[in-house]
Amino acid sequence: MRKTGKRGARGDVGGKRGEPLKRSLYSEITDRIIADLERGSVPWVKPWGGAKASLGLPKNAATGRSYSGINILILWGAVIERGYPGQNWLTFRQALSLGGNVRKGEHGTTIVHADRFVPKDEKERARQQDAEPQAVPFLKRFTVFNVAQCEGLPEHLYSSAEPLPERQIIPQAQALMRACGADIRIGGDRAFYMPGADFVQLPPQPAFFEPVNYYRTVLHELGHWTGHPTRLARDFSGSFGSQAYAREELVAELTAAFTCSRLGIEPTVRHADYIASWLEVLREDNRAIFRAASLASKAADFLLAFNPNAESEAQTEIAA
Repeated sequence: MRKTGKRGARGDVGGKRGEPLKRSLYSEITDRIIADLERGSVPWVKPWGGAKASLGLPKNAATGRSYSGINILILWGAVIERGYPGQNWLTFRQALSLGGNVRKGEHGTTIVHADRFVPKDEKERARQQDAEPQAVPFLKRFTVFNVAQCEGLPEHLYSSAEPLPERQIIPQAQALMRACGADIRIGGDRAFYMPGADFVQLPPQPAFFEPVNYYRTVLHELGHWTGHPTRLARDFSGSFGSQAYAREELVAELTAAFTCSRLGIEPTVRHADYIASWLEVLREDNRAIFRAASLASKAADFLLAFNPNAESEAQTEIAA
């Protein structure tokens, strides 16, 4: 909580398709996430049931790079829906290059890459008016396959790291809390971030019904902390109940989920009561989840850079 004064398509052989910007692609992904939220399945929370897949951000198994932005939610959703045991993904051609192949009949998962281009008529208009041409955004579709859909790959690509137990002290999280330098004040019965004074307030760990929620909560509040003007400078102008407030809460929630996963903590929804406000934002703007996921990736990267034990990973270029 931020405290204020007021309360898949079948893959092509090449694994890649491009298309100009279409509302349908934004809407397709947004509608899928809205449907998940409406039935109580949150894409960044893993209701694994008996068998748990490995935690962590989805990776490209060929390059070792993590996916970012909206693609994290898309690939996590595919893992949940189809029960894949791991977070490693490949294009059709990458599977072949590693000596394996996608099994016959398997269907890939569509991820996206945001880019921009300048149309010819816009270049001409800018030339005539001696102005800067305006680039038009567009999305490229890429099709990837989970390594569980492949055969003949090197054995290590199939292995999955075991998640950390929900223990009292999680060293990776403690190290991040110390290293980031945030003013974290322990006490009271509420958790919030105060932008003006730039501090995080957190109840003591024994106040939490599940001790691990202490870490989930502080990572949510540190998500807000990253948005301070001296750091990533996000919009904190919204009062409680406004769409701007809901958008920032969604960014903080995703930041906590992304950061938890890298630290081996299973994400949960800390603010289930905010789901209705998130749905309102997503229904009115089919690009809101793209922006929120992109901002959350930046915030998670900002936090994880402070963790001396965090695995050093470059983000893949396929990012929303």
